[in-house]
Amino acid sequence: MQQGVDQVKEVIEEDIWGTIQDFLNYSLINFGSEENPIRITVWVILLVIVAFLLTNIVMRGIRLFFTRKMEEADKLKFISVFKFIRYLVYVVVVIVTLSSAGIDITILLTASAALFVGLGLALQELFQDIIGGLFIIIDKSLLVGDVVEMDGRVGRVIDIKLRTTRLLTRDDKVMIIPNHKFTSEIILNFTQNHRTTRELVRVGVAYGSDTEKVKKLLLESVHEQAGITKKPTPFVLFEDFGDSALIFSVNFFVTDSFVDPKIKSQVRYNIDEKFRENGITIPFPQRDVHFFNRSAQQKEEDHE
Repeated sequence: MQQGVDQVKEVIEEDIWGTIQDFLNYSLINFGSEENPIRITVWVILLVIVAFLLTNIVMRGIRLFFTRKMEEADKLKFISVFKFIRYLVYVVVVIVTLSSAGIDITILLTASAALFVGLGLALQELFQDIIGGLFIIIDKSLLVGDVVEMDGRVGRVIDIKLRTTRLLTRDDKVMIIPNHKFTSEIILNFTQNHRTTRELVRVGVAYGSDTEKVKKLLLESVHEQAGITKKPTPFVLFEDFGDSALIFSVNFFVTDSFVDPKIKSQVRYNIDEKFRENGITIPFPQRDVHFFNRSAQQKEEDHE
């Protein structure tokens, strides 16, 4: 009986477990010198995969723990920063896992130096984007939820990734912008200092109009409009004496500059309605042309 148990144990240890060990120790990649060989085995690959899965579960739990009570805007900002931290953690996990598996990381990096140089030359724009993304996160020049203008188009930042940033434009289209553009070009950020921005609507009235009445009507047109803040107080500027009109602008503040075209449009409707009710004319461009009769003028000069 004992002999049978020993035989079964021997079969398990030598045949089954031995086969599993041979499979795990099967070398997939071999490089390095004879003195310091580097062997990437099936066991190392499986170890890295398991480490990645466990790290992913832990990082997801940490993200849920910190964002469970955050508002949506703050949650998006935290997630954009957390993505970069997660990539850094993955790199550390790979290095630690390979070191634990008996692989000398120093030799591995030295052997891959030429490959890294080649990749750096071929993918230099990719690395510029990655470094640009890191700078964006570190100096907080751009955050999720910011409203920015780039290449003449206004958009709201909806996602900051390792290589690209995504903007949602006012016509509900997504702009995908490489991160290095945010560090090398001038970007107009409407909400960098605070969410409230000052906007204006410009209008011309006919010469001879009551300017105080115009000012009053312009202020009324914005006070009645939803989306315009009461504080800071809207104000009117008499900007210029134009060729065909007196130029006024009504200035007001909005809390969401992403939708300010709709607010401006409604303000213009209000202005037009109030001007019509109060007899204020919005003139169209006009020119006075004077004709002189040269022959009559010449005769008059000769007579003199």
